[in-house]
Amino acid sequence: MVDFKKVKAPNNTVTRNPAVFSAKAGNIYEAVAIIAKRANQISVEMKDELSRKLQEFASYADNLEEIFENREQIEISKYYERIPKPVLIATQEFLDDEIYFRNPATEKDREKVAKED
Repeated sequence: MVDFKKVKAPNNTVTRNPAVFSAKAGNIYEAVAIIAKRANQISVEMKDELSRKLQEFASYADNLEEIFENREQIEISKYYERIPKPVLIATQEFLDDEIYFRNPATEKDREKVAKED
Protein backbone atom coordinates (compact mmCIF):
# COMPACT_ATOMS: atom_id res chain seq x y z
CA MET A 1 0.00 0.00 0.00
CA VAL A 2 1.36 3.38 -0.98
CA ASP A 3 1.37 6.23 1.54
CA PHE A 4 0.56 9.11 -0.77
CA LYS A 5 1.69 11.72 1.77
CA LYS A 6 5.26 10.40 1.70
CA VAL A 7 5.62 10.06 -2.07
CA LYS A 8 8.58 12.00 -3.44
CA ALA A 9 7.35 12.08 -7.03
CA PRO A 10 6.99 15.44 -8.78
CA ASN A 11 3.50 16.83 -9.39
CA ASN A 12 4.22 17.64 -13.01
CA THR A 13 5.92 16.04 -15.97
CA VAL A 14 9.70 15.85 -15.95
CA THR A 15 11.92 15.17 -18.95
CA ARG A 16 13.81 11.92 -18.35
CA ASN A 17 16.82 10.26 -19.92
CA PRO A 18 15.65 7.09 -21.71
CA ALA A 19 19.06 5.47 -21.23
CA VAL A 20 18.41 5.24 -17.48
CA PHE A 21 15.19 3.32 -18.07
CA SER A 22 16.72 0.93 -20.57
CA ALA A 23 19.70 0.26 -18.28
CA LYS A 24 17.41 -0.82 -15.45
CA ALA A 25 15.01 -3.03 -17.41
CA GLY A 26 16.98 -4.18 -20.42
CA ASN A 27 15.25 -1.93 -22.93
CA ILE A 28 12.97 1.09 -22.91
CA TYR A 29 9.87 -0.86 -23.89
CA GLU A 30 10.13 -3.23 -20.95
CA ALA A 31 10.66 -0.27 -18.64
CA VAL A 32 7.53 1.45 -19.95
CA ALA A 33 5.52 -1.78 -19.55
CA ILE A 34 6.71 -2.19 -15.95
CA ILE A 35 5.89 1.41 -15.10
CA ALA A 36 2.46 1.13 -16.76
CA LYS A 37 1.56 -2.00 -14.79
CA ARG A 38 2.65 -0.40 -11.53
CA ALA A 39 0.74 2.80 -12.38
CA ASN A 40 -2.42 0.71 -12.88
CA GLN A 41 -1.91 -0.89 -9.45
CA ILE A 42 -1.43 2.51 -7.82
CA SER A 43 -4.49 3.89 -9.61
CA VAL A 44 -6.66 1.07 -8.29
CA GLU A 45 -5.32 1.62 -4.76
CA MET A 46 -6.03 5.35 -4.98
CA LYS A 47 -9.53 4.81 -6.30
CA ASP A 48 -10.37 2.27 -3.58
CA GLU A 49 -9.02 4.53 -0.86
CA LEU A 50 -10.90 7.56 -2.18
CA SER A 51 -14.11 5.56 -2.53
CA ARG A 52 -13.83 4.33 1.07
CA LYS A 53 -13.30 7.87 2.36
CA LEU A 54 -16.16 9.34 0.31
CA GLN A 55 -18.49 6.47 1.25
CA GLU A 56 -18.82 8.08 4.70
CA PHE A 57 -20.52 11.06 3.07
CA ALA A 58 -22.82 9.08 0.80
CA SER A 59 -26.42 10.22 0.79
CA TYR A 60 -29.06 7.63 0.08
CA ALA A 61 -31.91 10.11 -0.36
CA ASP A 62 -33.73 9.98 -3.69
CA ASN A 63 -34.49 13.68 -3.70
CA LEU A 64 -32.44 15.37 -6.41
CA GLU A 65 -33.23 18.89 -5.21
CA GLU A 66 -31.36 18.34 -1.97
CA ILE A 67 -27.66 18.38 -2.71
CA PHE A 68 -25.49 18.66 0.34
CA GLU A 69 -22.08 20.26 0.24
CA ASN A 70 -19.81 18.89 2.88
CA ARG A 71 -16.58 20.79 3.51
CA GLU A 72 -14.70 17.64 4.55
CA GLN A 73 -15.74 15.86 1.35
CA ILE A 74 -14.48 18.77 -0.74
CA GLU A 75 -11.14 18.79 1.12
CA ILE A 76 -10.67 15.04 0.55
CA SER A 77 -11.37 15.47 -3.15
CA LYS A 78 -8.94 18.40 -3.42
CA TYR A 79 -6.25 16.37 -1.64
CA TYR A 80 -6.52 13.57 -4.19
CA GLU A 81 -6.38 16.08 -7.03
CA ARG A 82 -3.13 17.56 -5.68
CA ILE A 83 -1.16 14.36 -5.19
CA PRO A 84 1.04 13.17 -8.08
CA LYS A 85 -0.58 11.09 -10.77
CA PRO A 86 -0.08 7.29 -10.64
CA VAL A 87 2.30 7.29 -13.62
CA LEU A 88 4.57 9.83 -11.93
CA ILE A 89 4.57 7.82 -8.70
CA ALA A 90 5.32 4.58 -10.57
CA THR A 91 8.14 6.24 -12.53
CA GLN A 92 9.74 7.51 -9.34
CA GLU A 93 9.42 4.08 -7.72
CA PHE A 94 11.05 2.51 -10.79
CA LEU A 95 13.96 4.95 -10.73
CA ASP A 96 14.43 4.43 -6.97
CA ASP A 97 14.50 0.61 -7.45
CA GLU A 98 11.37 0.14 -5.32
CA ILE A 99 9.63 -2.05 -7.90
CA TYR A 100 10.38 -5.76 -8.14
CA PHE A 101 9.99 -7.13 -11.64
CA ARG A 102 11.10 -10.17 -13.57
CA ASN A 103 10.83 -11.37 -17.13
CA PRO A 104 9.88 -15.07 -17.36
CA ALA A 105 11.15 -15.27 -20.95
CA THR A 106 14.70 -14.27 -20.02
CA GLU A 107 14.61 -16.59 -16.99
CA LYS A 108 13.79 -19.54 -19.29
CA ASP A 109 16.69 -18.56 -21.56
CA ARG A 110 19.04 -18.50 -18.56
CA GLU A 111 17.83 -21.94 -17.46
CA LYS A 112 18.47 -23.36 -20.96
CA VAL A 113 22.00 -21.97 -21.00
CA ALA A 114 22.68 -23.36 -17.51
CA LYS A 115 21.48 -26.83 -18.54
CA GLU A 116 23.68 -26.83 -21.64
CA ASP A 117 26.81 -26.07 -19.61
